[in-house]
Amino acid sequence: MPVHVGVPREVKSDEYRVSVLPVGVRLLVEAGCTVRVQRGAGEGSGYPDAEYARAGAELVDGPEALFAECDLIVKVKEPQPDEVARLRSGQVVFTYFHFAASRELTDGCLAAGITALAYETLADPGKPGLPLLTPMSEVAGRMAIQQGAKYLEKPQEGRGILLAGVPGVDPAKVTVLGGGIVGANAAKVAAGLGANVVILDIDLDRLRYLDDVMPANVRTIYSHPESIAWHAKTSDLVIGAVLIPGARSPVLMPKTLLSEMRPGAVIVDVGVDQGGCVETPRPTTHAEPTYVEDGIVHYCVANMPGAVGRTSTQALCHATQPYVIQLAKAMDAGGLEDLLEHSAAFASALNVRDGKITHPGVAGAFG
Repeated sequence: MPVHVGVPREVKSDEYRVSVLPVGVRLLVEAGCTVRVQRGAGEGSGYPDAEYARAGAELVDGPEALFAECDLIVKVKEPQPDEVARLRSGQVVFTYFHFAASRELTDGCLAAGITALAYETLADPGKPGLPLLTPMSEVAGRMAIQQGAKYLEKPQEGRGILLAGVPGVDPAKVTVLGGGIVGANAAKVAAGLGANVVILDIDLDRLRYLDDVMPANVRTIYSHPESIAWHAKTSDLVIGAVLIPGARSPVLMPKTLLSEMRPGAVIVDVGVDQGGCVETPRPTTHAEPTYVEDGIVHYCVANMPGAVGRTSTQALCHATQPYVIQLAKAMDAGGLEDLLEHSAAFASALNVRDGKITHPGVAGAFG
């Protein structure tokens, strides 16, 4: 029996991405898999059902049969409550989970008895960083400046600041907490718009690298509580760009700091789906992306790249496609256990197995 791969339509609010491109379906079918795609799954990214059908997918009307009949579920976002209720023992789910930010999701997946492979913790010895998180981090970092610039406008309750300034008027000051993929992309875009940018990080080697490659309007500062407080107080826009794979983000900006910031300043906490590095963020949606606390505008959308579905889908699927095919082939050959044991990439992606947490970051988050 060939392995059945399921591609559901994403149901999280304002999520327009799809987990497999039509070309990915064709490659899975050529590898001997049966692929079921829920109708409308690709519409938000500009991929109509007809393209999936031409690629060899079986189109299904709803999620019920797809979840019930497929051995491997490939998604974009973490399973939502209705989806968690459809998961079953022995099923493999490959997606972004961010377990450390949700005890409810973790408990639900443990109770279902699934094998949970998380994009965000997959580390491949042959590739730098986290190859399935990097493309979305690039999108989110660039979007953070785009959104931050908008919400600095007065009608959006911001300070009324133009990020770039104009001749004779200072540009905005942007502070980026974290010099990783998100932070570097945010800094690059902010600098390109003409803002004065500060990147804070605790990795001196990373700061040296960024100092070499960034333009002159970007400064690098070692991160500690005093430097964070000083730059947050004098900034118009603060980008939270800190991630610890599989674990909750550390809180770098306490709530008490907000009252000392410039009224109408904006915080964009990109890592809110991992808890956020600011004490005050709570997840928001693209429909209602912001709220104001202590006079500071908070933009905390947990699925930022979902708003640019076509770009994000292509970037994500180009990275995930080889791993999806490798996983499906292993399952088809009855070699899942061997893959999880001998592949460093899939071993690092494994977060939950047979009702037990297997990732130390997730285990640590819940004691």
